[in-house]
Amino acid sequence: MSEGSLPHPGLPHTWRAPLPLTPEDPFLTGASSLGRLSPNPPKVMPILSANPTAEPNPTLSLRPAHTPQKARRLHLPTPPRLRARGARHLLSRAYQRLWESSHVTLQELLDQEQPLLEPVPDRERQSFQYRLASLYLHYLGLLRRFNTVYDQMVQPQKRRLLRRLLDGVAGRVLELKDELVRADLCENPCLDRVLQDLKLTPADLEVPIPKYFLLEQSTAVRERRLILAEILSRLEPESSQKSFIGMHRTEAILLVQKAERARQGRLRATFMREIRRDEEQDRRIREDGWHKFSQCQAAITIQKVWKGYLQRKRTQQDRRTEMEFIGMLPSPNQVEHLSIISQACLWEDVRRLRQVEKEEEFRAAMVKAHDSLAETEGPDMKEKMKEQIRQWFIECHDLTGRFPDYPDASSGGSYSIFADKTPEQVRMELEMQVQENKKKEQEKRKEKGKDEKKKKKKKGKEEKSKKGEVDAVLQVLPSKCIPMISAGHEEYLNTWKNRCESIHPSQNYDSETLREEKRKEVELEIRIQVDELMRQELRNLRLVVDKEEERPLRAPKKTPGKKSGKKKEKDLTPNRSVESLYEELVISGLLRKSESVALKDYVGETPPRMPAPSLWPGAKAPLSPTHWPRLACGWLPDCHSERVPLTQWLPIATGDFLYLGSALSLAKKLPMPSLFDIRQNVALYAVLRLGSPDIHAMAPLIRSILLVGPSGMGKKMLVKAVCTETGANLFDLSPDNLLGKYPGRNGAQMMVHIVFKVARLLQPSVIWIGNAEKNFYKRIPKEDREMDPKRIKKDLTKALRLLTPGDRVMLIGTTSRPQLADIRGLCRVYERILFMPRPDYASRYVFWKRMIEARGVQPTQHLDISALAKVSDGYTPGHILQAIQSVLSERRFLQLSKRPLVASEFLGQLAKLDPVYREEEESLKDWYFKTPLGKKSMKHRMDQLEAEEAKLAKEKKKRK
Repeated sequence: MSEGSLPHPGLPHTWRAPLPLTPEDPFLTGASSLGRLSPNPPKVMPILSANPTAEPNPTLSLRPAHTPQKARRLHLPTPPRLRARGARHLLSRAYQRLWESSHVTLQELLDQEQPLLEPVPDRERQSFQYRLASLYLHYLGLLRRFNTVYDQMVQPQKRRLLRRLLDGVAGRVLELKDELVRADLCENPCLDRVLQDLKLTPADLEVPIPKYFLLEQSTAVRERRLILAEILSRLEPESSQKSFIGMHRTEAILLVQKAERARQGRLRATFMREIRRDEEQDRRIREDGWHKFSQCQAAITIQKVWKGYLQRKRTQQDRRTEMEFIGMLPSPNQVEHLSIISQACLWEDVRRLRQVEKEEEFRAAMVKAHDSLAETEGPDMKEKMKEQIRQWFIECHDLTGRFPDYPDASSGGSYSIFADKTPEQVRMELEMQVQENKKKEQEKRKEKGKDEKKKKKKKGKEEKSKKGEVDAVLQVLPSKCIPMISAGHEEYLNTWKNRCESIHPSQNYDSETLREEKRKEVELEIRIQVDELMRQELRNLRLVVDKEEERPLRAPKKTPGKKSGKKKEKDLTPNRSVESLYEELVISGLLRKSESVALKDYVGETPPRMPAPSLWPGAKAPLSPTHWPRLACGWLPDCHSERVPLTQWLPIATGDFLYLGSALSLAKKLPMPSLFDIRQNVALYAVLRLGSPDIHAMAPLIRSILLVGPSGMGKKMLVKAVCTETGANLFDLSPDNLLGKYPGRNGAQMMVHIVFKVARLLQPSVIWIGNAEKNFYKRIPKEDREMDPKRIKKDLTKALRLLTPGDRVMLIGTTSRPQLADIRGLCRVYERILFMPRPDYASRYVFWKRMIEARGVQPTQHLDISALAKVSDGYTPGHILQAIQSVLSERRFLQLSKRPLVASEFLGQLAKLDPVYREEEESLKDWYFKTPLGKKSMKHRMDQLEAEEAKLAKEKKKRK
């Protein structure tokens, strides 16, 4: 779209010249650019003063008679200031429409929440899972919309409402994810069927990370990095002194001479090879003789060569066009797309700068409005409250014969008095208090008998459930986020839905709404002052009228046997500042500088899965239930390992989203998670929770995650990505890093205490434990006895239990050998276990392509990436990266123009690396199905198989 054709909704009808013009100005004589562009110079009309009899002033400011719309018809250039203003208005209207449509979707989702709370029998588990998955995907899309609108909305009052809605929807997404895991008994529920029914794409499964996580705490993160860099710079002189081996001058000269002579020898050999080739060509020509062509033969030969060249060029162009059309090659207009994207990013940055300006204006207006209301309306509010409270004193004294007790501050003070209550209602409440005291004594006697009856009923229910008489029930837990979302939605409907946006085209704050909010705050502040005054006045009235002293308020009795909350951790470092503890951890190496890694860099596609077992062609024998745990891992027994033609397999994806996961679940087969699933789970379990204190307080509490997989799968990369996306501190409690630090039993306790104390005070924080199995060894190997890896086991468990909602501290463990650990202790500490299998074909294809492109090499037709993905089966992303780094050296990079990259160059490097053998992966899979969630999943699958076998047996009996 050209600059002159940009629409300008909401602009003024005329454009004033920025400076006053005179009659001698070229603009009036047609010599300006406007006059040159149009066939006739524009008419100029003076802006007349209010007095029609006044003499015309030659220096009056003039304006053209053309409006911007008419100027566009005459192909006149639009002023840049108007273009920018028009673009801003277009963007504001676009985001406003997106906000309005999001609330329409939100209303539909809120209507679906109430039916979801009804219990569902276990036999309807599939329909229950479908409803949950559908709601989860809708909320995920709503989170993406609110994230976009909040990032680009300029109006400060709307941004505050959007922030509450964004946090509430994010918390609801995490709640639904938790419900899906409980219903599906799997960390990676299959959503392909729901995606297909809702006409969504796999891109809609991507979890959006709110941009404000880093934008709003960029200053704090920058200061923290500067402090960390300063502390590390003090330690560098001691550790960074490198000793270089010296060389004698004669040896250096001989080395340079040897290299130069070798270079000259290679050049001389190349020249001699070219000379011999030319001599051989001349000798053949002399022996064969010169072949003479006639004029017609020469013309035909030239035409053949030229037409062949043209045809090959057309064929290549047609083939490229076809490949671009089907999406197999990038379009040549990529430069234009990049320029459009860069321009859009520029506009986003401009709007963020305007957000800061409007926020500063709004804060200044908040202070001003508060002060003005306190000065103008504060005294009237104070007198009105006093009169109301005095009238309440008199009415209660007339009805009851005594003055009432004044409510304390914890119960709301005088605000609770005027909650639409009449004096008669107050008298009834006082009489009811006396009756309630009598009833409490009778209820205590009855409770003992009821407790005995309840125990008997519970025993009867347990016996029935064991016998199978009572069906299991599926039910969604009450949500903490829905009230917050509903309140935000109601505020939008009441305040912003029918608000005319033309009132504030520059996205300024609404003064009326601001005064209403501040009026409530001023009223609360004044009410606190009035309550103190009226309490003293009530004491005086009692002394004067009733001649009684103040009745002390009785504190509510605590029920015996019930503890209010957990025990508080004893502070072992009460006299030390956070800065000193932070510096101590950095010096000891327990607090590390995290590398900047984006979560999206952890690439991975949804994998092609194996077909349903009941549809496998070429099976030699029926599958027994004992094979299901291994079949769930994607393993085929030897008795079924006959080679099957590819055409007889079920249609499966080879690099895109696989719409077969639900079919596998119906076939009682557990699909293994892909790297895409791992990335999504890390975003849900770690990034969203650590990014915002409000989301962390509302979402289900998850304190720890364990990443299990072969070495080289990118477990450390995911830990760094969590720190990058949330701006979190990285603490390292790996057993190898604790060797020789804080010795002794008290030292281990002090170390864990300091780490968790600093992590809570400087949240968000990530505590990483590499080789997490060493903390829970069954038997400590001889080589690890010196480091004593189990010494922080008890203190770590206690410290984790003290983390509460709002403490944005996450323990992330990584291990490649979990079989060596005590599975009970490991699963007790780590609440979520994410299994990371070897990458499948689709993920390997993406890895090869992305990693080669990251090295600055564009794959050509000579490089068969599909063959590389097939050959590298069993190799991890770390192995693939090593092979690419070894092959694409600086020298090989310079030779790419003459010698393109081919797949065979990587085979030698891959052969030098040890892949992840199938036995190793099978042992990891067997261990995973011994975890609590794995056991539940396998038990559920086995129960379904037994139920189906029982049905088949009954049908056979009926047929007989």
